[in-house]
Amino acid sequence: MLPKAKSTDSKLIVIVLIFSVLLLVGTFVTPVNARHSMRPQPTTTLDPNTIPKFVNQLAVPPVFAPTVVTDPSTGDVVRHEYTVDVTEFYQQILPEGFPETKVWGYGGTVNDPLTGSPIRFQSVPGPTFEAVRGIPIQVTWQNKIDGQHIFPVDPTLHWADPNGMGMPTAPFPPYPPGFEDAQSPVPIVTHLHGGEVQSTSDGHPDAWFTSTGVQGAAYNTETPTTSDSAVFYYPNEQPPTTLWYHDHALGITRINVLSGLAGFYILKDPDDSLASDLPSGKYDIPLAIQDRSFNTDGSFYFPSVGNNPDVHPYWNPESFGNTIMVNGKVWPNLDVEPHQYRFRLLDGSNARFYTLSLSNNQQFIQIAGDGGYLPKPVRLSSLTLAPGERAEILIDFSNLAPGTKITLTNSAGEQHCPMCRRGDPGNVGQVMQFTVVDAPVVHPKPLPTKLNEIPALKPDKPSRIFTLVQVQGRHGVEMMLLDGQRWGSAVSETPQVGSTEDWIFVNLTPSTHPIHLHLAQFQLVSRQEFMVGAYRNDWIAINGEPPLDHPTEVLPLDSYLRGKPHAPAANERGWKDTIQAMPGEVTTIRVRWAPLDAPVTGPSAPAPGVNLYPFDPADGPGYVWHCHILDHEDNEMMRPYYVTP
Repeated sequence: MLPKAKSTDSKLIVIVLIFSVLLLVGTFVTPVNARHSMRPQPTTTLDPNTIPKFVNQLAVPPVFAPTVVTDPSTGDVVRHEYTVDVTEFYQQILPEGFPETKVWGYGGTVNDPLTGSPIRFQSVPGPTFEAVRGIPIQVTWQNKIDGQHIFPVDPTLHWADPNGMGMPTAPFPPYPPGFEDAQSPVPIVTHLHGGEVQSTSDGHPDAWFTSTGVQGAAYNTETPTTSDSAVFYYPNEQPPTTLWYHDHALGITRINVLSGLAGFYILKDPDDSLASDLPSGKYDIPLAIQDRSFNTDGSFYFPSVGNNPDVHPYWNPESFGNTIMVNGKVWPNLDVEPHQYRFRLLDGSNARFYTLSLSNNQQFIQIAGDGGYLPKPVRLSSLTLAPGERAEILIDFSNLAPGTKITLTNSAGEQHCPMCRRGDPGNVGQVMQFTVVDAPVVHPKPLPTKLNEIPALKPDKPSRIFTLVQVQGRHGVEMMLLDGQRWGSAVSETPQVGSTEDWIFVNLTPSTHPIHLHLAQFQLVSRQEFMVGAYRNDWIAINGEPPLDHPTEVLPLDSYLRGKPHAPAANERGWKDTIQAMPGEVTTIRVRWAPLDAPVTGPSAPAPGVNLYPFDPADGPGYVWHCHILDHEDNEMMRPYYVTP
């Protein structure tokens, strides 16, 4: 959306500026094949201290332009249609003067801000979907990755395996070249994170497909237009919120997302009564925060030797970058007016948590989380996000003098991954900069004291207890497991549509795990400390050492709990789809398999066996739940589940 201007000249200036931003993000790119001769093999990693900060200007991805399908008899909008492809190209992620970076990104049609004509655009992160509640979207996802993967594919993990090479045994070749049959063709499949969609369109990890026409076991053969594409349908019936889309191919999600396959999906509601009180247009900005490391030739760096190389030659428990990238630019600056801004934050990193605050100690207001508006505004000095989580915050710059510079900082560290080496706070401790420009001062409107009505759910089915465990190898973690089970173990979670259950996560590991459920939003009930060592020993005594090849026997928790349950923090009292399960704690969530805004009581309230979704959740390959540290997800910390009628 173009900002309003008072004259034709000022409108032209705004259009030119926006078009310049599009150029910065990556509208025009040189084909990769034409540039290979210009790209020597990297010899060393790039020292992050040599990269100047805050000289990149923040790029805001443009919005996909849909094909609007209408009812010929009434003229009503039936749906919006998009064709989105995945290609390989180069993008200027480091500051000017540094080499461009080879990426994989989503591309499609956007409107040229200069002419209004449709143009093809590709970027990292991909262009944004702006969905309208009540108007479905149909997306044809196309795989146009013809070459090899740009990172090492580890075929000793349970992965997509399009060539059917099976799981190799040691000794393993070094990377490069790695395993030729693992490096190509490249499987992809897109998941709409947080979306209420049928499992045929959910981006099931086994619904992958390649540019050569090879397809996974869960690929939906009923709707694709060609063998290198998939057609997904998103109803958009849930309340307005900030979602995101990203790749979800089995066993290679970490390297596909690291390559650039992510983007925003913002769902808006024309009847949103709060919208007029909130910043909009150029003051409403999505921020995808991701960490990356680089080689000296500008390419992304990713380790090619595993921590247990005799078991998994290329896999590591967590991958961390030594720079921070926001909207595809390393350490950018955003010029802001003395105005209030709405920032839609996404932790899109593979493993890094962020505890965000402002360098001038200014507070900000969180208004929304994963599933939409919070019950009320929450004033904060800092905010911790785990991979996969989103938060919408308001920052007021109206009381700051022109020229003021504020850094968005990150202080998250070892408490989330005590086994991991903390990065240089001078680098990963800084996210981006805001610079206040000289412009008319606009003070924010007062916010309503109530933003949303979050219903009090009541379980109508027995609770489920799950352990989060890790398996140690000779040199460290070998795999991560949910309830001791591998991805390929028999399905054990079969909740009934319309029912409400408590899922209880018992974290036996030393790290925080962001647990994500597909399809269902949920509510955090409580966290409580427990006797980790005693529970672990007794759990292993009745189940055996994981990984397990048999159903897990539940160990009741009552005699192991310590202290009292901790109620959710004020900014965790809304709808969630990703929750931080802390080490040494039992985390309880309440999940209802019904539309997020379904009533709790009355004749239209959900009940076990009553389906209120606008689709059949029991139809298709089913859903998954997993840790959203992508390195964990790729190595067994993911489980399938089916919704039953």
